[in-house]
Amino acid sequence: MTKKQTLSKILLYYKFQPISDPDAVRLWQKELCERLGLRGRILISEHGINGTVGGPIDACKEYAKRTKEYFRGIEYKWSEGGAEDFPRLSVKARDEIVAFGAPGELKVDDNGVIGGGVHLKPEEVNKMVEERGDEVVFFDGRNAMEAEIGKFKNAVVPDVNTTHDFIRELESGKYDWMKDKPVISYCTGGIRCEILSALMKNRGFEEVYQIDGGIVRYGEKYGNDGLWEGSLYVFDKRMHTEFGQGVEDPGFIQLGHCKCGKPTNKFENCINEDECRQQTLMCEDCAAHIETRHCGRPECEKVAAQLAAQLGAGA
Repeated sequence: MTKKQTLSKILLYYKFQPISDPDAVRLWQKELCERLGLRGRILISEHGINGTVGGPIDACKEYAKRTKEYFRGIEYKWSEGGAEDFPRLSVKARDEIVAFGAPGELKVDDNGVIGGGVHLKPEEVNKMVEERGDEVVFFDGRNAMEAEIGKFKNAVVPDVNTTHDFIRELESGKYDWMKDKPVISYCTGGIRCEILSALMKNRGFEEVYQIDGGIVRYGEKYGNDGLWEGSLYVFDKRMHTEFGQGVEDPGFIQLGHCKCGKPTNKFENCINEDECRQQTLMCEDCAAHIETRHCGRPECEKVAAQLAAQLGAGA
């Protein structure tokens, strides 16, 4: 066990409950994190709190204790890492703690989201699939990019780049065939599906579920021996994480591949930074050379070739 693993941790958490003064909570959370030396990202709205913070394990424990005094019943997911996995501390008050673009549609009370999907524990997910088989539909509640390196077996992955795209997708008619089927929505830690499942039910999806604790809890329970395949995308410097023994685990299924065909779970920025904001899966070899450090689109491949030629001419 490394020193980093022993002394530092990352906390992932959320809690839906009505907040009368989000800005006051923001100031309190900012002061608390600064005093404890934590870094990460925290969003607060009238609906609740959503955060990921990292730092010394004793500081994380103190933070968890203090935050739980206000957000009673909040649950934390612990993972390896620390403050160094985040560039800074960011604590903001927003209209939504997850930006679906529907703040007025979401309703919460002291018990959480009103009208959301039924929570299933990881073992209940497996039991439902055993009992109802192919009738069960897994619906990915994340950005499509995240599913490139990991997803539930045979999951439906919506064509979305941000959470703002989900309402358009749900209302497009593409998924009407699922409206009378048991749909298990899933996301990283569970928060996106708290909202997504309610949006789905509001639009006629009859039997909607969500995984309690998200992919993280499912992976903790089953590792690479369940229905999850591949790696989990995370929004910090790690970029991805694995369950069980990682990529060396006999049960691990490699989903992510570079455009050259080599396996990889690492996303990189396309070299055409002026015109392309797309992150793409890239192996170490392709990322290390200018002519191959691009997303694969013809226009970006052309820019990479031009930059490589300019560098070669100047050598």
